[in-house]
Amino acid sequence: MVFSYSDLFGTSPIISIAVTALVALLVKSVMQKGENVILAVSVVGIFISMFFAVATFSASTTAFTDMVLVGGYASFFDLLFLMVGLLTILLSESYLAKEQIHFGEYYVLVLFAIAGMMMMASSADLITLFLGIELMSVCFYVLAGFMRGNVQSNEAALKYFLLGAFATGFLLYGIALIYGSTGTTNLLRIATQPASATSRPWYGLGFGLVLVGLAFKVAAVPFHMWVPDVYEGSPTTVSGFMSTGGKAAAFSAFILVFSIPMAQHDQRFAFILAVLAAGSMILGNLFGLAQKNLKRMLAYSSIAHAGYMLIGIASGQSLGQQGILFYLVSYAFTNLGAFGVLSVLEKEAGKNISYEDFAGLGTRKPVLAALLSMFMFSLTGIPPFAGFVGKYYLFASAVQADLTWLAILGVVTSLISAYYYIRVVVFMYFKEAGTSEEIRIPRLAFISLVISGFGIVLLGILPSLILDVTRLLF
Repeated sequence: MVFSYSDLFGTSPIISIAVTALVALLVKSVMQKGENVILAVSVVGIFISMFFAVATFSASTTAFTDMVLVGGYASFFDLLFLMVGLLTILLSESYLAKEQIHFGEYYVLVLFAIAGMMMMASSADLITLFLGIELMSVCFYVLAGFMRGNVQSNEAALKYFLLGAFATGFLLYGIALIYGSTGTTNLLRIATQPASATSRPWYGLGFGLVLVGLAFKVAAVPFHMWVPDVYEGSPTTVSGFMSTGGKAAAFSAFILVFSIPMAQHDQRFAFILAVLAAGSMILGNLFGLAQKNLKRMLAYSSIAHAGYMLIGIASGQSLGQQGILFYLVSYAFTNLGAFGVLSVLEKEAGKNISYEDFAGLGTRKPVLAALLSMFMFSLTGIPPFAGFVGKYYLFASAVQADLTWLAILGVVTSLISAYYYIRVVVFMYFKEAGTSEEIRIPRLAFISLVISGFGIVLLGILPSLILDVTRLLF
């Protein structure tokens, strides 16, 4: 196989971030205490990859014999993953030092995970999709257990690995059945298959098994069992990274697999996706009410938000797909900011993350409390924050597709979620502090939190900054 210049340039965002990860790994091998150098290399590499993502944005083609998408959709997600990775790295430096796990391998794993995410969003073939998922997942398994001396972290990594491997089996078998019925794994060619191929029973069964594998990655009910324990046991910054970057990558694959080929041949999956969305919204929000640990609360919140985003896919409307992309951007800023505040306030060994521990924060650290309040309001869907706009577009797409019952359910469950989101704000401003312990906000973490807060306000006031771009993609 001969690689052309256009192939290399088209995939330059992925290549550059992979090369950055290898350079960081090399620095680690020659410098005993090179964590800060590796952090700097990672940040520089992310900005270089961002440059290539912007440079390829206007392209609308494929590379490597139709295996990889170039420009447009792929570049949009590349920029999203790189931004999530950058904010995660800025949050992580002080948190890792506090937990005494500040090792350079952490940044290498984050970079390789970003490369896997970018492969998923750029996949024009089910094989490259699988490679991207596995690259990302293997990094997540290790990152979840990065606190090697913590039993909960070890448990989180083991649970995630075992259930993830199980879900991978479904995904691979589904790909095999799709290939057996169509003779190809290329999504662009599957979309042009004649009715004789798509009417075969194993075609639908194959997509059903792929659906199971992807539903596990987005944490949709009933494939959500791993989420609360994994998020609670993982390092807090890793939980934030998984809940934003990992979820966005899985939804980028969801849109490619189910919005392109299935929309043209088979509408049976619309009802299944609607049921998954409804179950995720109901279970995520009801179980979120009972949580006292904020990491577990945000884990169930993540399940609920997967349900909101599945509405956009179930609708089969371009408005729904545009709404998912906007929601993923706003959710990335919001959830990463919320986990970031937790990482700043959290003490060693996962302490100081219950509701009671946030009592009086509005007096002790007013800026931190204001930022967390903004993140909670955005997760609830209260204007003028970005979460409101995202939910509006997703619910509107459900109404357009005659799934009004799903939109109503989304509004009702959002009202339920207000209880446990606003409860955090009540504790911060209307409860007296149980301690007067000084809270130090690390500089890099503060920069990350401010960027996240600014992002949800800007997108809430000027949603067209993202929506105008998404309209070009669908």
